[in-house]
Amino acid sequence: MAEDDVNYASVVFKSNQRQRSEVKTEETVYDEVKVQNQPTEQTPVTNASAEFLPDKKSNSRCRHYQQLACCLGTLCIILVLGIIAVGVYHVTLIYENDETELNQLKENQTTLNAVNRNLTKLNNKLSLDNEDLKRNQTNLTLQMNNLTQAFKVLENEVTNLTKENQNLKEKNEQLKTQNKELEAEKKNLTEQIQNLTTSWNELNVSRAQWSIDAYCPKINDNNNRKCNACQAGWQFNSSCYATNNANYDQRKTWEEAQKDCRGKISDLAVAINEEEMKIISEKSWKNNENKGYWIGLRVEDGKWKWLDGRNLTNNSWIDQLPSAGHCAISLQNQGFKSVSCDAKNQWICKKKALSV
Repeated sequence: MAEDDVNYASVVFKSNQRQRSEVKTEETVYDEVKVQNQPTEQTPVTNASAEFLPDKKSNSRCRHYQQLACCLGTLCIILVLGIIAVGVYHVTLIYENDETELNQLKENQTTLNAVNRNLTKLNNKLSLDNEDLKRNQTNLTLQMNNLTQAFKVLENEVTNLTKENQNLKEKNEQLKTQNKELEAEKKNLTEQIQNLTTSWNELNVSRAQWSIDAYCPKINDNNNRKCNACQAGWQFNSSCYATNNANYDQRKTWEEAQKDCRGKISDLAVAINEEEMKIISEKSWKNNENKGYWIGLRVEDGKWKWLDGRNLTNNSWIDQLPSAGHCAISLQNQGFKSVSCDAKNQWICKKKALSV
């Protein structure tokens, strides 16, 4: 709010010229009253934070209104003193002036009273405006505090988000590194698979050729071949059997015997029926140590089970109860016997015969 100069006009009271006595016209001139507000020093606007501008503007307005209210109050006091002085003056001149002067003074007094009342009203209005401004200032202060708190909360959230963003960037870099490593590992595995595929194909060709030579050997070194149901060294009885009469130092445990049979594309012998049970028993030739041959029968979960997952249904084949860690051997014409799976014995392998 700009500061304006307040000027009051000179007040001149003239005496009535129709006085009976010829006296020179008297003119009473009251000194000119001029109240000029000194311009307040304006503080240059600094590069303060934008969040404090509302407070400065509000404080500036309050100071302007307070100064104006003080000026108006001073003016009222001056006017009241002037009114009192005019009244005293009229009392002293009432006996010297006629009724016209008295009326003139009364009119002037009425005018001054009206001006005084207007100024009083204006002062009251300015006081009310000042109270409103104070309330607005209080509300603005509360809003400013709320905004400051909200700004701090947002600042904390931004800080947390920045940290999370940094963590995500670090994780992203780690994932990129892991991805590169996995890509390299994938490439190596792909190459290994290709190499293994090539080796497997070559192995299959070799095994196929071996199978042909094993089941269909050449006759008299010429191209003619004769195919058999079992490969050389295996005996045919509805299936192919191989009795491994290993020396004492080369005999194996049950697991080792099964591994040897798997290397020959077979398993330890299992009996599907009585006929196969007799075949296995007949092939278990009695040796000097009177030890039998490993077959594909062992104890699992407290039961006798064949390698193909079937339970032993004919308990007459072995009269011993299942004991943990025991496997079965076959003795010639004596059936099956339960011994520890860690014992060293000979073994019988079995696989399907070739249809010729």
